[in-house]
Amino acid sequence: MVGAETSSRIERSSTVPGTEELVINMGPQHPSTHGVLRVILKLDGETVKDVDCDIGYLHRGTEKIGENITYTMFIPYTDRLDYIAAPSCNLAWVQAVESFFDWEIPDRALFIRSIVAELSRIASHLLWLATHALDIGAMTVFLWCFREREMVLDLFERAFGARLTVNAFRLGGLYQDVPQEFLDDARKFIELFPGRVDDYETLLTENRIWLQRTRGVGVISAEDALDYGLTGPILRASGVKWDLRRAKPYAAYPYVNFTVPVGENGDVYDRYLVRLVEMRESASIIEQCLDMLPGGPVSCKTPRTIKPPAGEIYHGTENPKGEFGFYIVSDGTETPYRVRIRPPSFINLAGLKKLCVGELLADVIAIIGSIDIVLGECDR
Repeated sequence: MVGAETSSRIERSSTVPGTEELVINMGPQHPSTHGVLRVILKLDGETVKDVDCDIGYLHRGTEKIGENITYTMFIPYTDRLDYIAAPSCNLAWVQAVESFFDWEIPDRALFIRSIVAELSRIASHLLWLATHALDIGAMTVFLWCFREREMVLDLFERAFGARLTVNAFRLGGLYQDVPQEFLDDARKFIELFPGRVDDYETLLTENRIWLQRTRGVGVISAEDALDYGLTGPILRASGVKWDLRRAKPYAAYPYVNFTVPVGENGDVYDRYLVRLVEMRESASIIEQCLDMLPGGPVSCKTPRTIKPPAGEIYHGTENPKGEFGFYIVSDGTETPYRVRIRPPSFINLAGLKKLCVGELLADVIAIIGSIDIVLGECDR
C-alpha cells in the first residue's frame, strides 16, 4: 500500500486500560487537504496527539527536468509548480537566471512584471479564501471570490493567452508588450476590487461562527515560525515583518509604497486578516504601477543561446505563499548543471504538526486551509 511505511512512524498507544488511540488517514483523496496530501492523525477522542504528512503523490521530477533542458525551455515548467500563481513562479526563475548577467531590464518590463505578479497574488489569495471559507462552512464567500478571480484570469488570458498555467515572462523582459486593453481593464478591476474585499469582511471578519473556528486555533509563535523556516503570510501573522519585496526589492517594488501587514497572535484568524490586507495592498501596488508605467521596449538585447558563466546563485521572490526561490549551478553551458527549488508550501507544511497537536480534529481542516498549500510546488 502506498505510504504504508509512513503510518508506522506514528505508534499506537493506550492511555486508558482497554482502549487505544486511533490513527486515521485524512487524504490524499480528501477535498480539505487542498490537493494530494495524506495527513496521518493520531487521535485521543477528538484531540490530535500526533501528525505526520505523507507527500509525493504529485512528484514529477521537475528539478531533474530543469537539468536536462535549456534555461529558456524550463520557463513553462515553472507554471506547473504553484499553478495557482503561475506568473509568480515564472518571475522567480527568469530573475534567478538574469542574476548571472549584467543585463539592464527595461523599466516598462519591470513595471509590467510587478503588475502581473500582484494580479497573481490576488488570484491566489482569492482561491485560498474561497476554499478556506468553504472548508469551514461559508458557501457565499466561495462564490464571490471566484467571481473576482475570473476577472483576473480574463486579464491573464487577454495578455498571455492562458488562464491558469500562464507563461508570462521571458529572459530579459517580456516576449511582447501587453495590449492597452489589458492595462485599461486592470485599472477597472482594481477600482472595483477593494469594495469586494469589504464584502468578504462583512460576511466573515466579525462573524461569530468564523471567530469560533479561527481565533486561538493553530497558534505558532514568532520564534517557532522562524525556527521552522516559515515564510509568507504565516510568518507575518506571527508578528515577523518580513517580505522580500521590501527586504530585497526586485522588479518595480523599489518604486512603490505599500504596507507589510503583521499579526499579533499567529493563529488561523490572523493569517486570514493578513491575507485580506495583502489583497488590498496588491491593488494599491497595481494602481501605482499603472500610474507610473513608462513607455519604451519590454525586453533587452539577449544572446540567441543563453549560457550563464560558471558559478552558482540563489534568488528568491515573495510569492503569495511565501519565499519561492531557485538555486542554480551553471557550468557555462546552455543547460543548468543543478536546479533546486525552494517551495514555500513544502517548508510551511513542515510546521503542520506544531500547529495541530493539542487541537481538535475539526481544527485540522481550518489549520491546513490557513497554511495555503499547493502540492504542485510542494512535491515538485
